[in-house]
Amino acid sequence: MEGSMDWIQKRGLNYLQFPMLSNLPVFFHGIFLRQTTDRLGMSEDFNLGMGCGTPEDQVWFNRQLMLDAFGKDHVGIYARQIHGTQVGIWDSTPTSAGVIHLDGDALVTQQASGALVILTADCQSVIAIDPVKRVTANIHSGWRGSVGNIIGRTIETMAAEFACRPQDLVCGIGPSLGPCCAEFINYRQEIPQSFWGYRYPGDYFDFWQISVDQLAAAGVRKQNISVAGICTKCNQHLFFSYRGNSKAGRFAAVVGLRKDGGKVV
Repeated sequence: MEGSMDWIQKRGLNYLQFPMLSNLPVFFHGIFLRQTTDRLGMSEDFNLGMGCGTPEDQVWFNRQLMLDAFGKDHVGIYARQIHGTQVGIWDSTPTSAGVIHLDGDALVTQQASGALVILTADCQSVIAIDPVKRVTANIHSGWRGSVGNIIGRTIETMAAEFACRPQDLVCGIGPSLGPCCAEFINYRQEIPQSFWGYRYPGDYFDFWQISVDQLAAAGVRKQNISVAGICTKCNQHLFFSYRGNSKAGRFAAVVGLRKDGGKVV
C-alpha cells in the first residue's frame, strides 16, 4: 500500500492520480479537486453534483470539462447512487459523446471510451482496474456500502461477468472521511459489531482500513492497493465535504479504458 498521489494540473483543472494506476497505459483515471483555475489564476468552484446549489447547465459544463481532460468523445457513465450494494454493468459500445445513468453504487465495464464516474463528498471512491482482462470498476462506498461490502460484491461481479482474477487487480481508495473525522455516536445501532474492531477512541472508525481489508478478503493483493490517506473534512479547501458543510457540492472520481486500448476478445 502507498499513500502518495500525483497532483495534476491540466487546462485549469486540478486532479489527483494514483501512481500505480497511472502506470497502466491503456487506462485513464483522475479524482478531481473542488476548484479550477481560470486564465487569470483565480480559483472557481468545480461542483459536479446536481442539486447542490450550482445551476444545472454549469454542472453539465463542468462534467464535460472533466471528461475532456482524458480526450474527446468519452461517454460519461454515472451511477444512480443510493448507498446500496447494486453493481451496474456497462456492456454497450459507445457510439457518440453523451451521458449514461446506471442503477447501482458501483460501475463495471470492459468497453473503451466509457468513463465511469462516481460522485462523492466524504464517501469513498474505490477504483479497480484489471490490466489483464482490461476491465475497469468504480465503486461508491459510504459507511452503508462498507457494511454491505459493496467492494466485495463488485470484485465478485468482475470475476463472474468478465473472468477477472482478483489477484490481477490494481486498486485505489480515494480521498474520503478519515478515521480522524468518521465519528459515529450511534454506532451500536448503525454499524454491526463485526466492524467494531475498526473503532478508534471517541467513536471514530477507520473506513480506509475496512476497505483495504475487504479488497484483500476478495483476493486483491495488498501490494496492489493504494490508499490516498487524505481526509475530505480536514481538507475542505481541496474537496467538498458533506460533514464539513451539508450544502457542499460533489467532486468526482473517473476511470476508463482508452479508445486505443480496445476490447479483449
